[in-house]
Amino acid sequence: MSFGLFQREQRSLFGEILDWMLTPLLLLWPLSLALTWFVAQGIASKPFDRALEFNLQALTQFVVGQNGQVSFNLNAQARDLLRADDSDLVYYQVLDSRSQLISGEPDFPPPRDFETPEPGRVLLRDDLVRGDEVRVAYTWLARPDPERLVLMQVAETKGKRSTLAAEIIKGVMVPQFVILPLAVLLVWLALVRGIRPLNELEQRIRARKPDDLSPIEESAIPQEVAPLVSSINDLLARLTASLTTQRRFLADAAHQLKTPLAGLRMQAELAQRETDPVEIRGSLQQIARSSARATHTVNQLLALARAETTGRTLPSARIDLARLVRGVVQESVPRALEHGIDLGFEGPDHMPDDCLMDGNPILLQEMVRNLVDNAINYSGRGGVVTARVLLDPFSGVQILQVEDNGPGIPENEREFVLQPFYRALGTNVDGSGLGLAIVQEIAQQHGATVLMEDAHTDRSQRGLRAAVRFMPKTPRQE
Repeated sequence: MSFGLFQREQRSLFGEILDWMLTPLLLLWPLSLALTWFVAQGIASKPFDRALEFNLQALTQFVVGQNGQVSFNLNAQARDLLRADDSDLVYYQVLDSRSQLISGEPDFPPPRDFETPEPGRVLLRDDLVRGDEVRVAYTWLARPDPERLVLMQVAETKGKRSTLAAEIIKGVMVPQFVILPLAVLLVWLALVRGIRPLNELEQRIRARKPDDLSPIEESAIPQEVAPLVSSINDLLARLTASLTTQRRFLADAAHQLKTPLAGLRMQAELAQRETDPVEIRGSLQQIARSSARATHTVNQLLALARAETTGRTLPSARIDLARLVRGVVQESVPRALEHGIDLGFEGPDHMPDDCLMDGNPILLQEMVRNLVDNAINYSGRGGVVTARVLLDPFSGVQILQVEDNGPGIPENEREFVLQPFYRALGTNVDGSGLGLAIVQEIAQQHGATVLMEDAHTDRSQRGLRAAVRFMPKTPRQE
């Protein structure tokens, strides 16, 4: 929102700068005129004040004191001093020490009470005489007795002063009426020129092809927008990495789905050509297995996509890891029994209240389910799978372990099995190669680390232990 005089519905950097430059200018212009008026009044008053003081001092020469009496004898010269021009009137007054009128206007306003008489000193003030604003020059005269002071005042209306002040104001205002529009025009042209690099940058971005994600050249841009362009380049780099990952993911997904779908088509064609019920039944069984494999792959792809794209936007809640893992294990018991697996859980019934972790329960259940399913698939009939939850009461670290007695994973391949579609060599278990990749993605979103290690320190025994280590958000207070 713009705070200037000119409001706009859409925020404009050009408009806001113009507002903030012109608004103070337009607000200060009347103030400058008012200040100029007061200054002009002072400038116009100075020469007329000096003339008024001169007239007063000249008239004091006609105040005569003799035999204790004071008189004011006007001659032709004095009358010329009192004769005003066409624009102003002149008033005068002479009072003796008893404030008795000697000559002049009887209704002339007296000096202010706080002014102390000082013989020979000329003072000035603004006052009213017969309703007219006047400038008054006055002084006290020690005639004929120094102890008995005579007051003499001369006043002049302000016609000439106002005329001169108005001429000064006109001389100042007329150039300003020319300079102000010119200044606005120059400011506008300067802003247009200054903002031109932004327009050029906009045109360069608009001229790009949709698939051009290369960084924007930063050498020809203003320093003020360099951080913005740098942020855009960083966004483009991350977008390029994301699109590359998506393309690779789609290619791998298409490759993984191609095999079961090709098998489905082949078995369906064989079943159509067969007349032997036994062969037809065998083809249908193959179709069922291929369909199950394709369904599992699609479900895993959807799970991985959900973990990668929506994990950060799903709501977070306080989660008891022990209860969550125990619930997943209980759900997996029927599948474990179907494969002849001894599935168990080791850990507390629930976590202490101060050890609850922040996370998304849907994603965490998906992570635990993939670890348990992976262990069941690779343990073989008669195998043992144990899901375990450990808590370090001092550091607050929570560890999820899923241990099996399957063939395990060689050390040189443990880093690669966390990538999508990678499967360890030498295994005959159906799978999509996405289970551990899903575990890795969900763990990263919860600030956890995944570690693959041997289930036993004795290398002669087989087995794999997959551990997910959850770090506390803040240090625990004892």
